[in-house]
Amino acid sequence: MSHHYSGPAFGFPHDDARLDITDLFAFPNQDDTRKSILILNVHPSVSLEPRKGTTAVPFASDALYEFKIDTDGDSVADISYRISFTPFMNGAQTATLRYVEGDQASATGVEGRVIIEGAPVSLGQEAVITQADGYRLFAGWRSDPFFFDPIGALNNFHFGQDFFVDKDVCSIVLEVPNSVIGSKEVGIWVRTLDRRSGRWIQADRGARPAQSVFLTGEARDAYLAAEPADDKGFVAVFAHSLEHSGGYTHSEALRVAETLLPDIMRFDHSRPASYPENGRALADDVLDHFLAILTNRKVTTDGIGPHTDLLGEFPYLGRPHIDRTSEVRRADPR
Repeated sequence: MSHHYSGPAFGFPHDDARLDITDLFAFPNQDDTRKSILILNVHPSVSLEPRKGTTAVPFASDALYEFKIDTDGDSVADISYRISFTPFMNGAQTATLRYVEGDQASATGVEGRVIIEGAPVSLGQEAVITQADGYRLFAGWRSDPFFFDPIGALNNFHFGQDFFVDKDVCSIVLEVPNSVIGSKEVGIWVRTLDRRSGRWIQADRGARPAQSVFLTGEARDAYLAAEPADDKGFVAVFAHSLEHSGGYTHSEALRVAETLLPDIMRFDHSRPASYPENGRALADDVLDHFLAILTNRKVTTDGIGPHTDLLGEFPYLGRPHIDRTSEVRRADPR
């Protein structure tokens, strides 16, 4: 998660920025206590290494974007919201939202009850919102709410400038009825799947910010392909990274690693969102929390605060910095 700098440095999942998960947010709707907001951000508009723009096509059509919800604490999905997209043609793309529950929620495929179909994807400044059956859906380009100085992090933690203040991401913002989630605390994570090979393959997954920083090589690939229920097998790898990054003792590194796994965000819609205790609000300074863990509190902040373009209403994310409605593009070939 928060692969804004780790993703580009390692290469985007399946070499496709549209499959790269940048952030997950979960918070109650303060204006309607019967609803909660789930946000999946993918597809950073600019990669860090090399420094260049990514494709203008918002979402991959041979892909699935999923919110997974565990309602009984076993780290296995009991509810899944699946979002798929049509090919990008004639400057437009649409989304379909499906709902799956029970055993099928932890399976892979496009099955599910259609809640919203043909929702237009936003390319410009104005957010196009579709609603049906108690749900609201936004999909499209928005201002990236993530704030951090990755250049400073790579420069021995000498921070200075927010790299993301003028960057965009592609967002899926979903307002869901709390009656569907249930009255108890749930676990939430997200994933992207790719079908270009002819079968569904999990490309990226996560919930907590910056988890992939602890992983390299084969361990990282195995982690991204796994499920939260498998995460106990990665505790030793996380602990090894913590020993090197923060100077933890072996036993202390194991203890801290166990608090980071499974990679699930806990969320109770009856309480305000505040990371890491409950969900994640758009202004939560998650990287300060991460830096303290990574460095064993040797570094506790990058001195950078939330963006000022956040909205007080759905879809909550600021308008994109680039209006892409006037750009001329070819149809999505995938």
